[in-house]
Amino acid sequence: MRAHEAGALHGDHGNRGPAWLRTPEDVNGLVPQLWPRTVTRADAGALEIGGVSVLDLAAEYGTPAYFLDEEDLRSRCRDFASAFAGADVYYAGKSFLCKAVVKVVNEEGLFLDVCTGGELAVALAAGFPAERMGFHGNNKSLSELTRALDAGVGRIILDSFQEIDRLTALATERGVRPKVLIRVTVGVEAHTHEFIATAHEDQKFGFSLAGGAAFEAAIRVLDEGVLDLHGLHSHIGSQIFDTSGFEVATRRVVELQAQIRDARGVELAELDLGGGFGIAYTTQDDPSPAADLAKRINKIIASECDASSLKIPKLSIEPGRAIVGPSVFTLYEVGTVKDVDGIRTYVSVDGGMSDNIRTALYDASYSATLAGRKSEAPPLLARVVGKHCESGDIVVKDEFLPADVQPGDLLAVPGTGAYCRSMASNYNHVPRPPVVAVRDGASRVIVRRETEDDLLALDVG
Repeated sequence: MRAHEAGALHGDHGNRGPAWLRTPEDVNGLVPQLWPRTVTRADAGALEIGGVSVLDLAAEYGTPAYFLDEEDLRSRCRDFASAFAGADVYYAGKSFLCKAVVKVVNEEGLFLDVCTGGELAVALAAGFPAERMGFHGNNKSLSELTRALDAGVGRIILDSFQEIDRLTALATERGVRPKVLIRVTVGVEAHTHEFIATAHEDQKFGFSLAGGAAFEAAIRVLDEGVLDLHGLHSHIGSQIFDTSGFEVATRRVVELQAQIRDARGVELAELDLGGGFGIAYTTQDDPSPAADLAKRINKIIASECDASSLKIPKLSIEPGRAIVGPSVFTLYEVGTVKDVDGIRTYVSVDGGMSDNIRTALYDASYSATLAGRKSEAPPLLARVVGKHCESGDIVVKDEFLPADVQPGDLLAVPGTGAYCRSMASNYNHVPRPPVVAVRDGASRVIVRRETEDDLLALDVG
């Protein structure tokens, strides 16, 4: 039996092999694909990120806290920019957005995708050039569309006939001709959780390809002539490892490109295949390097365009999780360890579903490791849980930790850069954790910890 299969059977998500093959060395070891690239375990036992010990970070910033490896983030931006040379790489801001991350994305030469007025506001406040932004969303308000036009956002992805009407009216009023893409629902069933699969027919995003709405939308925009139809957009979901879904989506969108050409004599200039590239949360995940993704996707596009006698359009992609997800881990302090009648051991930490809702929302799997010290104790299969008043408040469903894990220990959960801080809440009136960037032996707060004063400031009584 292969190690990852054994792990799947025995609940081992964070390290290697089943319990009877595990040693303290295995429990203390780090699986490189799960962690930011500068994370190591020092000889004394504590994890280090960017050359700084988590013991020092916990003492200075407290727990729970998100720690972002800035060099890792920058290197992943460069990986995608290099692999997809000639394409426009849009960082999907919904995965995690703050001014510091926006500045990194800008400095590394990527484009930026936003999907609400709030995300647009953060991007503009950080000085990101509006002409290098794309604006997504299935229900953009008049005020959001107005702000996007006034800011000079580079492209707007159209999601409904009502939105075409709204944007056409606003553009006519202002005498502008914004660049737009049509979001196409291609009917691909991505192998992912139902809530993050976005290209099957029964969901809220985009124009249906099978029902003819996508073609109708494109023809309407072309015939009205107010909006500049630049291309088509497809996004099949998130946390995807198999490029076969991209192959089917590309074929169907290219066929629509050909249909539009045949109807109006126009070859659209851009094809956006979205993002959704998976990352490793556990040892069972096997993500592809950006270079491999680029090679396969470009080959698919070339083949499909050749089959339809189309020029190869400009490619755009929208990685978010694949860039920021692996760059962050969350550091917790253990509060209680509870053995429930030999059924299960619960290790409770000082955060939970308020800083990572994904386990409860998507049944997502995570890994964890003892972060502040090494241990010679044998492995113990445990469940890492939070402090909230919900039985579903689970951080890591199953993980082997040292049997001597105890209150006061530091526990690190990798892969928390995407959708954890973005979806964080104040459930049970718990203030949201800070985000701390670490690089070259120095650390700085880029999103400060909330306080009780922050919570009370909104409560007008």
